[in-house]
Amino acid sequence: MLLTNYPLRSNNYPLLNLKPYKPTNIDPIKKNKRHQLLIIGWGWPEPNATAAGFRMLQLANYFLERSYEVTFVATTAENEYSLSLVTLGIKTKQVVLNSDSFNDFIADLQPNIVLFDRFLSEEQFGWRVAKHAPDALRILDTEDLHSLRYVRELCFKTKIPFTVDIWLQDDKTKREIASIYRCDMSLIISDFEINLLRTTIGINESLLLHLPFMLAKDDIPIKTPSFEERSDFIFIGGGKHLPNLDAIKYLKKDIWPKIKTKLPNAKLEIYGAYLPQQILEFNDAVSGFNVLGKASNVSEVLQNAKVCLAPLRFGAGIKGKLLHAMQFGTPSVTTSIGAEGMHGDLDWNGVIADEESDFVTAAVTLYLNRTQWEKAQRNGNALLNSRYHKASLENTFDFKISQLHNHLENHRIQNFIGSLLEHQTMASTKYMSKWIQEKNKK
Repeated sequence: MLLTNYPLRSNNYPLLNLKPYKPTNIDPIKKNKRHQLLIIGWGWPEPNATAAGFRMLQLANYFLERSYEVTFVATTAENEYSLSLVTLGIKTKQVVLNSDSFNDFIADLQPNIVLFDRFLSEEQFGWRVAKHAPDALRILDTEDLHSLRYVRELCFKTKIPFTVDIWLQDDKTKREIASIYRCDMSLIISDFEINLLRTTIGINESLLLHLPFMLAKDDIPIKTPSFEERSDFIFIGGGKHLPNLDAIKYLKKDIWPKIKTKLPNAKLEIYGAYLPQQILEFNDAVSGFNVLGKASNVSEVLQNAKVCLAPLRFGAGIKGKLLHAMQFGTPSVTTSIGAEGMHGDLDWNGVIADEESDFVTAAVTLYLNRTQWEKAQRNGNALLNSRYHKASLENTFDFKISQLHNHLENHRIQNFIGSLLEHQTMASTKYMSKWIQEKNKK
């Protein structure tokens, strides 16, 4: 999970160079009615606590930079970690599930684009959007393929080797794929996942866009502390994300004791919001396993650390913690799952090791070997410049949105499966039967 150092209720968002909203006398919406965006969030963005929050903030900023009027809605209430969206000029509203009040709201708003935050939001509100704002371009931000993460976790817990066939048979997979088909475009953060959708499911290229995290040149420090100026290991991961909790337990029980034997003076610092009590109780100064909770400044703690550890054993998407490690010049040791979809054919920002003994050896070697450490750091810089370059990714996104706006009717005609899944008869007989069954019981 990606953690940032955004002040939650202030006007300062340094990692993305965001600027506070300043009202003007010119309303861009009156000049161009196409610039109206509605984001339907699964929750309120928490960029200090989750990668999903950081991702949503990036997408919102993309549209703000293009003079869109942005409205963000969610069914939940905001909390202490929620970003103050109004400081960015974003309108907010809490909406109600399973209520026709949303129909009136969106019919009045008539957005030109609706962005769904994960397929669960599309399931709940997609049909209402299609009915009451039919001309709106519908975009799904998958964050990661939730079905893939869910099935991998299930296989891990039951000690069954993960296979694509198991993933295909799961109900959550069918629901998520159906949501992708119902939308005009789905944003896929991992190239592994977009290839899975293309080759295994056969989803048409026109429905998908590979859009990973985006970093501008100014988001990457020109100079970071050197090998000699750094010390200790670091792990960052929010406690709401089960792959993170498993990784912390794996570090505590199996990996860290072996590293500590070889590096008796080293420490491991564990950072993350929402860490449960069980994880907090792992804190042990004697063994150097320090559980410190939410980082007040991720840039600072990452630049102080010499090596980032991420022994992830299940999950999906791309990992914000590892992107931040590259951003601040910190080499990492992770697993195939951790690095999945992040580096393509380029060398990793450190070492990828799946076996426990290999992971320990890689961590110790990277920690001690300056030459290898500096090479890993250069690999990270190359990855950032080639795969996460903000301007290039945004140009592709610009073109895709323009293309869909100009040819939306034909695009939907060609997406026959999507229109099929929206047709009322797809489930009408099933639910009529269930209704009759319940009526007969009474």
